[in-house]
Amino acid sequence: MANTLRISGLASGMDIDQIVKDLMKAERMPLDKLKQKKQLLEWQRDDYRSMNTLLQGLDDYLFSNITLQSSMLKKTVSSSNESVVTATAGSSAANVAAAIQVNQVATSAVWLSDAGTRVDKANFSVAADVTLTINVTNGDGTTKQATITVKQGTTLDGVIAQLNSNLDLGVSAFYDEQTGRVSIMKKDTGAQASLVLADQATVDFFAQLGFTNTAAGQELTGKTAGKDADITINGLQTTRSSNTFTINGVTYTVKGTGTAMVSVATDADAMFNAIKGFVDKYNDTIDKINAELKEERYRDYPPLTDEQKEAMTEKQIELWEEKARSGMLRGDSMLSSALSQMRMNLYTKVEGANIASGFSQLAQIGITTSSNYLDGGKLIIDETKLREKIKENPDAVYQLFNQDGATDAEKGIARRLRDTIKETIGKIEQKAGKTVWTNQQFAIGRDLIQINDQIDRFQDRLKQIEDRYYRQFTAMEEAIQRANQQSMYLMNAFGGMQR
Repeated sequence: MANTLRISGLASGMDIDQIVKDLMKAERMPLDKLKQKKQLLEWQRDDYRSMNTLLQGLDDYLFSNITLQSSMLKKTVSSSNESVVTATAGSSAANVAAAIQVNQVATSAVWLSDAGTRVDKANFSVAADVTLTINVTNGDGTTKQATITVKQGTTLDGVIAQLNSNLDLGVSAFYDEQTGRVSIMKKDTGAQASLVLADQATVDFFAQLGFTNTAAGQELTGKTAGKDADITINGLQTTRSSNTFTINGVTYTVKGTGTAMVSVATDADAMFNAIKGFVDKYNDTIDKINAELKEERYRDYPPLTDEQKEAMTEKQIELWEEKARSGMLRGDSMLSSALSQMRMNLYTKVEGANIASGFSQLAQIGITTSSNYLDGGKLIIDETKLREKIKENPDAVYQLFNQDGATDAEKGIARRLRDTIKETIGKIEQKAGKTVWTNQQFAIGRDLIQINDQIDRFQDRLKQIEDRYYRQFTAMEEAIQRANQQSMYLMNAFGGMQR
């Protein structure tokens, strides 16, 4: 156990604390080296992770803006008469021009209670619990059964609310206080809609709502039948139960009778902007990676020790550490290899049956590499040529980036790049991990574990050395004190003999 009793210069007059502190500076030098090594590893780890964040950003852009058809192959749709019909188109829709003639819009079936029967809302109350069973046919001919339990004492407003909220029934009902009548309308449209009361209890209940002439197994009385939409498209007459319907990826919504021309075309601006955004993102990514690979390494600026920081201003520390952490990834083989592979991904010809002639390489659609070697392989867009190629064959441009294939040569450029990015991110994670990983899961982390263990052991050793120094100086002080006491005793003794 270390001796905690320390006598600091009382007998000798020496500044023992300062002497021990100076001695420990030399002893602590190996510890400072370990801490500096640890700091360098942490900086390198963080820089690797920033590169992964950068690569992930490029991959995310590729997926969201280049790979997805909904982003690259957006459609523009126009109608010459939006009061007759409007339309939208998915990315898979063909580019078409359709002449639309709407002969009839689809309508909903409506049931009105008897004109001669007035429902007294103020005195309406369900006499006993009742279960209503209604066989429902929707406007498109599909069927289902609606079952509604109405509790004793339910008011007319409560009954109306239950009818409206039942999804199987699918109606919109209301009570008109002025006429005392109930209206029930199917929410969907179409000619086949019907409501059949399945049993006598249901018939008796609807009689209280003014529908007095219905029998069990028959349709509710007071019906105005719904109608199907009647449309002629490019000369072909057809009917639909709904005013909104989809043909070949184009969704039409009928608004009124009349004629209109609907045109569907690829949104060339959307594709151009997506590709331009990719070029900008790629250039930014390789620019930052190249900057890391070329960043100067200042070996004369090691990480600062705690004591060194205490003697410096914040600005001095900032300027020093800017140089100290510079060049952590200088010449890194993983990043250099990734850049080389990405360049190969971009410029190797894409092969396969889906690749049209004149659309197998980036250069053919107006994207080339900068001739300035200082640009590090940045891409340059000939905007005029790119727009022309998009207009000429947008599907071919999409396939150039996104064709799938068994081999790398058959894969589109975006797919190749994403494969390279995924592989590179994986390698960097094995080296530098990610924030949710423990140190044991990656190489730099395991090195940090070892260094932390060495630091802990060395700190224990320094404590022992410091205690040993203090014990030695304490022993020296005690010896000097005893010598002083003996000298004083002798002086006193000889002085007494002289008298």
